[in-house]
Amino acid sequence: MIRKIFIGLLLTLVVIQFIRPAKNQSSTLSANDISHVYAVPPAINEIFKKSCNDCHSNNTVYPWYSNLQPVAWWLENHVNDGKRHFNFSEFASYTPKKQHHKLEEFIEMVKEEEMPLNSYTWIHKEAILTTEEKLAISSWADNLRKEIASKYNIIPEKK
Repeated sequence: MIRKIFIGLLLTLVVIQFIRPAKNQSSTLSANDISHVYAVPPAINEIFKKSCNDCHSNNTVYPWYSNLQPVAWWLENHVNDGKRHFNFSEFASYTPKKQHHKLEEFIEMVKEEEMPLNSYTWIHKEAILTTEEKLAISSWADNLRKEIASKYNIIPEKK
């Protein structure tokens, strides 16, 4: 009986290897990429590449284990959730008010060390933000928020 269960589980594991989600990869920057509408300094862009873009852009760099099921499904869900909250590749498609708000959330998540997620940095140690990197991206995002607020006459909500 245990042998049949084991064989059934093994067959299931083999079969699910052929059910693969689409990869979140693009060969070019989206027309709505944040860098197409706002100045993103090279140093900030490098921080985004190492710590943010895998989950918050349309171009994920996949590790080898992303080819194994059910890991690939978990990664797909993780990336889709990240993009739903904040997507650098689609930032220009947001309304100015939403851009302003998303940057506020971004700053808060970085300052409270909620981003990048621990589940990501366990494996991607290089993605852990240094104090200087946190300050740099938070300052850049805050300046961009102010620019957007000024340009579109957005009055920040009082908390």
